[in-house]
Amino acid sequence: MKLAGAILILLTTTWTGFEAARMLHERPRQLRQLKAALQALEAEIMYAHTPLSEAALHISKQISLPLSKLFEQFAAKLQVGETSVQQAWEESLQEVWGTTALKQGELEIMRQFGETLGQYDRHTQQKQIALALVHLEREEADALERQARYEKMAKSLGVLAGLLLVILLI
Repeated sequence: MKLAGAILILLTTTWTGFEAARMLHERPRQLRQLKAALQALEAEIMYAHTPLSEAALHISKQISLPLSKLFEQFAAKLQVGETSVQQAWEESLQEVWGTTALKQGELEIMRQFGETLGQYDRHTQQKQIALALVHLEREEADALERQARYEKMAKSLGVLAGLLLVILLI
C-alpha cells in the first residue's frame, strides 16, 4: 500500500513539473502565432480590404488552437452584429485566454489593441498593429528567456519534490 501511494505521489509531482515546463514551452510558440495572426490581420485590412469579421475568420483557419478559437469567436460575435468591435474582442479574449499559456502582460497588450480595433482608418490601424507587434516581440523575448532558464528546472523540480515527499512519508 505504501508503495502504491509513493508511486502515486511521485507520478503526480512529476506530472505537475512537466506541465509547468510545457507551459513555459508553449508561451513563446503562442506568442509567435499571435504575432503572425496580427500580421495576417494587417495584410487583410491593408491590402485585401477585407471586412474585419471575414479577416478574423480567415486568420482563425490559419493558426492552431487555442488562438484560432479567439479569432473564430471574435468573427462570430462581429457577424451577429449585436456588440461593438471592442466589446466583441474583449469578450473573445475573456472566453479564450484561460486556455492559453499566455500571461497577464500579453492580455493587457491585446486589450489595448482591441480598444483601437476598427476605430481608425487603415493607416492608423496599421500603426496600432505595429505597436502591438513591438510589445509582443518584447514579451516573446522574455518568454524565451524564461523558457531557457526554467523549463529544465521545472521538470527536475517535479521529480525531486516527489522523491522528497516519498522519503519524508516513508
